[in-house]
Amino acid sequence: MTCRIEDYALIGDCRSAALVASNGSIDWLCWPRFDSHACLAALLGSRENGRWLIAPKDETARISRRYRDQTLILETRFETDSGAVTLTDFMPPLSANPTIIRLVVGERGSVDLHLDLILRFGYGAIVPWVTRLEDGTLRAVAGPDMVLLRTPVNTKGENLTTVGTFTVGAGEMVPFLLIYLPSHAPLPPAVPPQSELEATERFWRAWASKCRPAGPWSAYVERSLITLKALTYAPTGGIVAAPTTSLPEQLGGGRNWDYRFCWLRDATLTLLTLMNAGFHEAAQAWNEWLLRAVAGSPEQIQIMYGLAGERRIIEWEASWLSGYEGSRPVRIGNAAHRQLQLDVYGEIVDAAHHARRSGLAMHASGWAVQLALLDHLAQIWQEPDHGIWEVRGSPQHFTHSKVMAWVAFDRAIKSAEMFGFDGPVDGWRQLRADIHADVCARGFDPEIGSFVQHYGSRHLDASLLLLPAVGFLPIHDARVHSTIAAIERHLLVDGLVARYDTGTLVDGLLAGEGAFLACTFWLADVYVFQNRGSDAIRLFKRLISLCNDVGLLSEEYDPRSDRLVGNFPQAFSHLALVNTAFNLTLVTRPIEQRAPPESKKPEFVP
Repeated sequence: MTCRIEDYALIGDCRSAALVASNGSIDWLCWPRFDSHACLAALLGSRENGRWLIAPKDETARISRRYRDQTLILETRFETDSGAVTLTDFMPPLSANPTIIRLVVGERGSVDLHLDLILRFGYGAIVPWVTRLEDGTLRAVAGPDMVLLRTPVNTKGENLTTVGTFTVGAGEMVPFLLIYLPSHAPLPPAVPPQSELEATERFWRAWASKCRPAGPWSAYVERSLITLKALTYAPTGGIVAAPTTSLPEQLGGGRNWDYRFCWLRDATLTLLTLMNAGFHEAAQAWNEWLLRAVAGSPEQIQIMYGLAGERRIIEWEASWLSGYEGSRPVRIGNAAHRQLQLDVYGEIVDAAHHARRSGLAMHASGWAVQLALLDHLAQIWQEPDHGIWEVRGSPQHFTHSKVMAWVAFDRAIKSAEMFGFDGPVDGWRQLRADIHADVCARGFDPEIGSFVQHYGSRHLDASLLLLPAVGFLPIHDARVHSTIAAIERHLLVDGLVARYDTGTLVDGLLAGEGAFLACTFWLADVYVFQNRGSDAIRLFKRLISLCNDVGLLSEEYDPRSDRLVGNFPQAFSHLALVNTAFNLTLVTRPIEQRAPPESKKPEFVP
């Protein structure tokens, strides 16, 4: 039976990641990078396409799980009538080769368990050749990829599956190590699993100890930041949006996208969140990744890149896969990387401005590249684009896109004035004024009393909640106030915010999806800005109640089926959670960081 998305927990080594179901099955794993073809399991819960199950034979076992405090070490406890065992899952961050270690420790009595390992590469399409080495190690090879299984448990091959049974008594420990390496590489020496566990625990606790507290929400903030660290590709500093592909935004539908890439539109929020939380080195690594990724011709800028800054992200469909709960197609790669999305220009310049202000970057860092980007933006800002939601329908003049073009010139002006940079500031001031006037004239509908999704439409869009946050208009502006009220009336679904009305077909897909969690966090932020503290806290409590039992969030939540949907865990959701928690608890709130000084300051005191 397919597990629900919220039944999974994340383990990772800051190079790759795996999802572990509450029943003890690893159902998704990519090595050595998130977008690698060396994919152990092609889809969550799909036995035909790969999994690694370690569980009691007694299917009535009672299950509980948790992360060890301040770590990404997962502990799943199985209670049976005959005894209890704990399955500890982790990936050592400092290992020479990406490795999953699973330790089964007896707590009381004795428990009979079974192993079921189905190795498949290439998204379930490739069955490897498995042999047993002299020391008992199982070696599975398929072209460039090799996986080793080291365990004292006797295993055998059965119907292209590795199976085994074993018993664990109180005080006993049975280890399993699954190691990935190129098939041409020499075999690595054996490592003591207990030492690896201790080193992994020290690594995560040392990192988490830097986390800035957030009052009553500190545990949620810490777990979110550990998750973001796990989604970071350590060699480059890039942060992947999610470690999965094609987990549906609409169960059984076609809103299935590959999120194993780095989006530029997350740049400023990522930078500010990491800095506010106390992780300046991580923020600096992200900023340096951003500068490297966008370097080049302005005409060739993309809205997303690979973890090392790769630009070729060709989208194709794995037609042999039926998809999660029948949600097809299963997409590998993301065609949206070719889209024009004007908002990313604002994100790049805004992030660079804040990096300089905070001392994360040299004052002149990337300025020449930004001059070229701004020159290009001056020529194209009046063009339609695909917008923040990457619609696959016709390009439109999206209001949020124009606002972020305004942000690009606004932050360029501020950087020039603050740091004495050379640039066509007078021309930027005129462009800033022109864009502002254009948005206010064409993006606001006086009949419905709201800004609209795109020029000429009468539809709402949750991205409009960001207008005061980026400083386009102050929170007390009547048009902002009425837009927020309109979103509350028309985009709230069971108290959560939808991105937009998918029934408008602006995205070219069939209607229907869950509520977008980041958008709901944005509404809570707006409530703080409006001095509606009790509304903000009420909404934030609702949102954190949607975290699964180990504190993780996906991209969306479907209130009709009471389920998390979309790729999981989702960096954008966890970034938004941390940001809102700090808005509720810090005296200097993150929501004020991007707004201009003349904006009205909120009176709400946490």
